[in-house]
Amino acid sequence: MKLPIIIDTDPGIDDVVAITAALFSEQLDVQLITTVGGNVGIENTTRNALNLVHFLGKDTPVARGANEPLMTQLVTAAEVHGESGVGTYQFPEQADESLLVKEHAVLALRNKILQSSEPVTLVPIGPLTNIGLLLKMYPETKENIKEIVLMGGAVEGGNATSVAEFNIFVDPHAAKIVFDSNINIVMCGLDITRITTITDENIKIVEEYGKVGKMVSEMLSTYGDSSSTTKLSSIHDLCTIFYLTRPELFTVVKRAKVDVVTEGPAFGCTVAEYREDGNVQVCLDADVEAFRLEFITTFKKIFDELEVLQYVD
Repeated sequence: MKLPIIIDTDPGIDDVVAITAALFSEQLDVQLITTVGGNVGIENTTRNALNLVHFLGKDTPVARGANEPLMTQLVTAAEVHGESGVGTYQFPEQADESLLVKEHAVLALRNKILQSSEPVTLVPIGPLTNIGLLLKMYPETKENIKEIVLMGGAVEGGNATSVAEFNIFVDPHAAKIVFDSNINIVMCGLDITRITTITDENIKIVEEYGKVGKMVSEMLSTYGDSSSTTKLSSIHDLCTIFYLTRPELFTVVKRAKVDVVTEGPAFGCTVAEYREDGNVQVCLDADVEAFRLEFITTFKKIFDELEVLQYVD
């Protein structure tokens, strides 16, 4: 049976890559996509999610969530992802809102989790505002959450500040609620996402894989460190999906208790104390070449599947 998951997201170029991989995975059942303000504002993150689901020919419902962090003003990363959130890419068709559920994302999360016949895995790949609200407003959902596999945080170094990773920095108060929840958490932070880079050559290969490959290639062409001779792209959010589908790629994972700093100069920092009674598994190293191969293989499979569907149609 497929693993039921819910993706909470702020698309975002790396979010798009991760969601695409998840929607075509033979191992994952994406039951709901919820959006949050983060890389760009909520209108764009929601529109991007709807457009992506439509573009991929899927019928996964999308729920609009929180635009503002719990206690601070929204900080975006439009300088990385573009004003729209997907660089210069334009989806060939704009989706209508038939896939947009009426309920706020937090209520949609609550209903989907409680109605599920088996525990649901949450995959937050943006700021944790929706998930923090869910756990505070509907603590009964904890009983039917298998684990939370998130992209966020860092043991060493940040990208929003010298010590804080962007997703946690945007809403550290929500992140603290999540990390303090005692739910089993897998943390795919900067420690692992900075290692699992994708090369220009990898992207050129994927570019040949039909409309989805072209979409990924065009988005990634405006993403990453363009100053380096060999461009290496950290597709941060993809780590969460590959952790679920290919956990053996992650070669060093340590159990820890993680605290989130919510005030002062270390605002948004995640402090990890490695201990056996911790509720967080921190990913620290991976087989990079195998990760890159999985990236290519994933999009080749998507291309093959869509080719078959087009032929059948």
